[in-house]
Amino acid sequence: MELNQVKAVITGGVSGLGYAVAQHLVSQGGAVALFDVNADKGAEAVAALGARAHFFRTDVTSEEEVVANLKAAQQALGGLNAAINCAGILGAGRVLGKEAPMPLKNFATTVMVNLVGSFNVAKGAADLMQHNGAGEDGERGVIVNTASIAAYEGQIGQAAYSASKGGVIGMTLPMAREFARIGVRVMTVAPGVFHTPMVDGMPENVYQSLCAQVPYPSRLGKPEEFAATVAFILQNRYLNGETIRVDGAIRLQPK
Repeated sequence: MELNQVKAVITGGVSGLGYAVAQHLVSQGGAVALFDVNADKGAEAVAALGARAHFFRTDVTSEEEVVANLKAAQQALGGLNAAINCAGILGAGRVLGKEAPMPLKNFATTVMVNLVGSFNVAKGAADLMQHNGAGEDGERGVIVNTASIAAYEGQIGQAAYSASKGGVIGMTLPMAREFARIGVRVMTVAPGVFHTPMVDGMPENVYQSLCAQVPYPSRLGKPEEFAATVAFILQNRYLNGETIRVDGAIRLQPK
């Protein structure tokens, strides 16, 4: 798939990794529909990206909202051939906290947004993509999910987050196998520690400590490096059913 032909829905698309993907695709001539719950940032993002960007306030855990907004995005973009799931929450907290065990709703909310939300968008997008005209190799669309290296080496306090991201990795291959018949590829990216708005308020010593843990290059990942990985997946049709770590060779310690 050529990037100037991409018509993509990007969840969590108004900030962080999702916004970096949107910037990259638009810069290459693609068109994007940003799904997010933050309407103010959505308006800012569309204003910055220009006419090939659209915003739809979307709760990815709502089946009705996702179905309706995918159809609206398809109409606004003049088609839909890519869906990139970047919406997510950290859901940090120990299973046995100092005051009490983690409330079940905290765990469930993290799984709902990160895993169920990704599934919800992926299946809705694939349902529309299966009706696209077939391109080279019969390709009709691409779905790219975002996991995390925490799915492999979850730290203390990341039980909910790691479980949700492990689920994203776990559904990648079976979904890719199922969607092979309709010409839709499914891939996942597992980023390491990236410089996003979540680390902006971090004390300098903590920030430098994080950078030092990355073998090479010893720094946090840049959002544009994540975006370039997504773009490579979109362009390379032989990538399917796999998870790519983008992490500078870091392996997370217990805490």
